[in-house]
Amino acid sequence: MPIHKMKKFLFAFVIFAIAFVILLVSIFDSSAITYTFTNTPPQPFGETKDSKVDYVLPYAGRVLPDSPFWGLKALRDKIWFGVTTSPLRRAQIALLFADKRLVMVEELFRKGKPDYAMATLLKGERYLPIAMEEEKIARGRGIDTDEFLVTLATAALKHKEISGYLVELAPENVKPLIISNETYADKAYEDAKNALNSRGLTAPKNPFDGD
Repeated sequence: MPIHKMKKFLFAFVIFAIAFVILLVSIFDSSAITYTFTNTPPQPFGETKDSKVDYVLPYAGRVLPDSPFWGLKALRDKIWFGVTTSPLRRAQIALLFADKRLVMVEELFRKGKPDYAMATLLKGERYLPIAMEEEKIARGRGIDTDEFLVTLATAALKHKEISGYLVELAPENVKPLIISNETYADKAYEDAKNALNSRGLTAPKNPFDGD
């Protein structure tokens, strides 16, 4: 076999192998029992607390950032986002990544792994401004993003709320960092609210105004 054909074959084989492994991770990830945050914050806490934001976070999967398979899952996410061409769909995917990572953060704190939890929180919340930027691109192309803006605004409020619960789970030395990281959720809410208001639409009410 000529060398150039062999190189093409090897390249195709490597791509196939990577895709196959990513598929296995995806199947493993999606085969777990689904659970979500409902309107009750993460436990354990001393008492049950009523949620102020009606938004259910998605199931994050079994593969968390402390897993040896996390690199493959993160690669899968990057490929998924990268091959998506619709800006509205990219915005939805970015929000999904932010939501899932927030659920992972809570689980990692429960497992006593604050380093993994904080790294995941800091990276995960950065998907909120990405979602907003992609929404702006979609809006600029004349795509109707009203429904997504409402979803994003509500999700941002949920992130703000869960952040408050995470402070109670976290070690003392990382609590200030969690609080300062709320700026991503705050800005995402304000940007989504302003975009809705500019269209004559009402944004979800912020229950944390004045906190």
